[in-house]
Amino acid sequence: MIKAVLFDLDGTLADSLLDLATSADYALGNLGYKGHTLKEYQYFVGNGIPKLIERSLPENARDTQTVQKCLQIFMPYYKEHCDDKTYAYDGMPELVASLKKLGYKTAVITNKAQEMAEKVVLRLIGDSFDIVCGKREGYPAKPDPKLTLEVMSELGVKPEECVFVGDSQTDMATAINSGALPIGVLWGYRTKSEIEKSGAKFIVSNAEEIIQILNNL
Repeated sequence: MIKAVLFDLDGTLADSLLDLATSADYALGNLGYKGHTLKEYQYFVGNGIPKLIERSLPENARDTQTVQKCLQIFMPYYKEHCDDKTYAYDGMPELVASLKKLGYKTAVITNKAQEMAEKVVLRLIGDSFDIVCGKREGYPAKPDPKLTLEVMSELGVKPEECVFVGDSQTDMATAINSGALPIGVLWGYRTKSEIEKSGAKFIVSNAEEIIQILNNL
C-alpha cells in the first residue's frame, strides 16, 4: 500500500531552467566564459548546483579552484533570482493539495540548496508538503539513496510504501536505489526514451495520471 509520494523539484514540480541558466551565464560571464543555450542547460541540471557549474565551464577550466570561484559568483546571484522566472507546472499545486486530502504523506527531495528549495516550493506550491528537503550537509546528492531513505524515515514510511516522481535518469535511479516505485514525468528536461531506459515503472504526461496510478496500486 502506497502511503507517501516523493517529488523531485526542478523539472518535476517546477520549471526552474531559465533562472538556473541565467544565473550560470552571469557567473560564467564574470569569469570571461561564454554562456550556453537552454537546451544545453537541460543536460547540465539535475545533480546539484556544483555539478551544474562544473558542466557549464569549459572542459579545460573544471579544476576545483575555478569551479569554486564560479560558485561564489553564482550562489548569491541565484539566491536573489531563484524564482524570477520559475513557475509551477500545470496541475502540480492542485495535485499536491489532492494528495494531502487523500491522506498521503508528501515530500520534496531535491539536489537544490535548502534555502532556495524552500523559497521556490513555498511560493509556487504553498505550505502543503510534510517535508521539503534540499541538499543536506553530510548526505551525498541524488541518486545516492541515503537522504531519500532518511526522509522516508522522517515521514514514518517504508520504501515499498513510497512512489518517487521525477523527470530524469537521476530521479529514476534515486527511486530504484531507495526501494520506491519510480514514476517519470514527460513535462521536464528529459525525453520519454531516456526515462524509460532509466527504469521508470510508469510514465505520465499530466498530473492527473499520478492520482490514477495511485488509485490502481
